[in-house]
Amino acid sequence: MKHSRRFLIAVLAVALVLMAVSSVRAQDKVTVTWWHINTGDPGLTDWQTMADKYMADHPNVSIEITVLANEDFKARLATVMQGGDPPDLFQSWGGGVLRAFAEAGLVRDISAQLEGEWKDSFAAQSALALYADANGTYGVPWTWGAVGFFYNKALFAKAGIDTPPATWSEFLTDVQKLKDAGIQPISLGESEKWPGHFWWVYLAVRIGGQEAFDAAYGRTGSFADAPYVEAGKKLQELIALEPFADGFLGLTYNDQSAAMGNGEAAMELMGQWAPDVERSNSASGEGLGEDLGWFPFPAVEGGKGDPSDVMGGGDGFAVGKNAEDEAVDFLRFLTSKENQLTMVGTGSVGGPVIVGTEESVKAPLDQVMAARNNAKYFQLYYDQFLPPAVGEAVNDAVETLFAGTASPEEAAQAIEDVAAVELQK
Repeated sequence: MKHSRRFLIAVLAVALVLMAVSSVRAQDKVTVTWWHINTGDPGLTDWQTMADKYMADHPNVSIEITVLANEDFKARLATVMQGGDPPDLFQSWGGGVLRAFAEAGLVRDISAQLEGEWKDSFAAQSALALYADANGTYGVPWTWGAVGFFYNKALFAKAGIDTPPATWSEFLTDVQKLKDAGIQPISLGESEKWPGHFWWVYLAVRIGGQEAFDAAYGRTGSFADAPYVEAGKKLQELIALEPFADGFLGLTYNDQSAAMGNGEAAMELMGQWAPDVERSNSASGEGLGEDLGWFPFPAVEGGKGDPSDVMGGGDGFAVGKNAEDEAVDFLRFLTSKENQLTMVGTGSVGGPVIVGTEESVKAPLDQVMAARNNAKYFQLYYDQFLPPAVGEAVNDAVETLFAGTASPEEAAQAIEDVAAVELQK
């Protein structure tokens, strides 16, 4: 009997060991594929450090990172999505593009994992909502802020501009003052189209307000209505002053940010990530330092939009349809308060979204945060909020305004022609 009991215990012990070994081997096979667009430091190193730390704490998980420049990322993501094989985690701005992926069954609903403490940790719940639809939540934001004007205080002073412009007329006057002082007023790289679309959208927000967008989007109105045509006309007023560098239609966003970081231009219209990108693309690696200031997009005289209204958004990550639970857990780790504060500290995050992180933001990004928080109306970038085909139409049409190949009426109608089809689906 004793020998039988000992034999049974030995068999059970061996079985438990084999089960443990089998479990470890199974866990070792978990791989998380992660695509992001942060190609420069400090953000690039920060992300890698976080992945390394997670893997050290979770030996069963291997995180394979793919880093792509913005336009390359969008093109490659479109290809893998068409093939039905998305990365486990990938850069996303939420809105219509992500919802199109959800409708196609290409992303995973993480509502159950998000509910509770993780969900409550997001200070910007409106940002979180952009990663969801009526059927689920497919990702989370990492940054959230306002697009506005980053400007070179020293160059403004050289041109005799004491305070940033508050109205569109004042803005045009200041552009001319900068030109007269031999200073390039505005840095713009329009080859990628999305930086230019900020201009037309913001003018539409100022001229038509939320009412105009809601009408066009809800199909009681049109993207060819008066506010959108007027936005094109106001943009033409600026273009006529020739405020951009020669060849700006062929310049990239990195060219744009480098010109700002090197002190070669007085302003750029950009989001909260701009200081980090300016710094990383500058020849010195330091950017403008204390010479960098910020002001909101000017009010348009007679416009229906409130001066506090903001066009903006931020970055986040979506979860691919085949992602394991470990990918979702890693995403939760990335969006922890500790990690968010780390990236605020290194300067790679300008608009933190986690409770308890806002107070760590320094000037001029504190002004961006204030604009974000105090906006009466917040409009996500059109090329992300709208369905992909409509967003692309916006970018294409606005580029024709910068190139002088279309009238404001023609550009607005080109957008409406696509919206009339896509928004009726």
